[in-house]
Amino acid sequence: MIVKCLLGTVKMIRTLPQQLSQGSVRMMSEVTAANAGRPTIFDKILDGSIPAQFLHQDDKCVAFKDVTPQAPVHFLVIPRKRIPMIEEAENADSDLLGHLLLTARAVAKEQGLSNGYRVVINNGVEGAQSVYHLHVHVLGGRQMDWPPG
Repeated sequence: MIVKCLLGTVKMIRTLPQQLSQGSVRMMSEVTAANAGRPTIFDKILDGSIPAQFLHQDDKCVAFKDVTPQAPVHFLVIPRKRIPMIEEAENADSDLLGHLLLTARAVAKEQGLSNGYRVVINNGVEGAQSVYHLHVHVLGGRQMDWPPG
């Protein structure tokens, strides 16, 4: 685990110039916060210290509009339980993970995405995960392209 973390840190340092040119400074601070056990931006949304435009709230998760939408409709579904990334989810989290997807479906329907939508979970540095608190992106309201990245 320590070696994996160190390798990830080395990779982040090597790609820092590219990340800076692409405006990924916030990503770096979120990675640092998560690695240090400090609250992430999503923890702060959950505790109310950062406002969000909630679309759904229940005892297991919340859904809210993305502050930098990449589609006409773009919202996130996050668990109240902090799971840093999908890779770190455990078998005991299976009900919660299913609940996240069912919530994504329900909110997508409420948002009028009857023609389809994309569901995305970014995982780790190469997966472009920017906040190390598991989150599901739901994007819709336009034709999505393939391949996505």
